Amino acid sequence: MRKKIKINDMIYAALFATLISVFGYISIPLPFSPVPLTGQTLMIMLVGCVLTPLQAGLSLITFIFMGIIGLPVFSGGASGIGVIIGSNGGYLMGFLIGSVVISLIKNKNSSILSMISANIIGGIVVVYILGVLWLSYITGMGVYRAFIVGALPFIIGDLIKAVVAAIVAKRINTLRR
Repeated sequence: MRKKIKINDMIYAALFATLISVFGYISIPLPFSPVPLTGQTLMIMLVGCVLTPLQAGLSLITFIFMGIIGLPVFSGGASGIGVIIGSNGGYLMGFLIGSVVISLIKNKNSSILSMISANIIGGIVVVYILGVLWLSYITGMGVYRAFIVGALPFIIGDLIKAVVAAIVAKRINTLRR
């Protein structure tokens, strides 16, 4: 039986797609990497911790679709199909899959520690694997080199974001009950 998408699902998807976009404007280009430092990874983790898998998936599909059709929602206000097929495309697909993975791992009563673990698995490992493999493919650099420029510089910051997202999500989830 098909699950119907409720109005609440659409509202949460639109709200969080917008928040992901806003946090994309927090974008710091790095001289040693084609991948900028952004606030979007924090939002991806928050999406996974707060929303259901369906809502998380809808939110990221909405976000990616908005960018593809030309709305300036990707990091630094970028948009268009070129971003998806460019060096950041794997990370964007990782955002979609990673947010759903986070949401599948956690539950409504998850502790902060279990949400941090979910964020590390979905928001870092999944995103990095897809991002690094795509970066390697698109640029022609080896996977090791792609990891060095496309993941390694971001690990500590993303670990901090995993903790922050879990703490904020715990508070949001408590307020939503």
